[in-house]
Amino acid sequence: MSETAQSRNPDQSATAPGADTHQTAGSGSRLDAPGERGRTTIADGVVEKIAGMAARDVLGVHAMGGGFARTFGAMAERVPGGGKSVTRGVKAEVGEVQTALDLEIVVDYGVSIAEVARSVRQNVIAATERMTSLEVVEVNVAVTDVKLPDEEDDDEETNGKPRLQ
Repeated sequence: MSETAQSRNPDQSATAPGADTHQTAGSGSRLDAPGERGRTTIADGVVEKIAGMAARDVLGVHAMGGGFARTFGAMAERVPGGGKSVTRGVKAEVGEVQTALDLEIVVDYGVSIAEVARSVRQNVIAATERMTSLEVVEVNVAVTDVKLPDEEDDDEETNGKPRLQ
């Protein structure tokens, strides 16, 4: 900054006479850059989708959600337009600058549950903070079930035949 600009009285304008000077209310300074005017809000569902996708990417996570949520989700997927829900098993609370997440997962048999939970936390935090710029204050992981090798998936048809006849 030049010496003359530093010695100027803060109440004096540095603009030419008649120039338009837009200022924020009560701030005494020029408006922020165009990209900083206004505010951005992020819905809980957006954070839930990001977290759900990030959790599913972790090796050892078989499915998301508790037993009832998975059963209901499997039925909903069979209904036309029901589609697979990436938010199943994910609950987010989003504030202005922070978010907290609760996840319910089903792990594959034989994996280290502690290691899978740690990896889920890391992946969810990294993806959420990168995509939303929100600070993730906590990620609670509840392991609701273990998928055994000989169990059928809740969302798979049994050889195309109905289970009940």
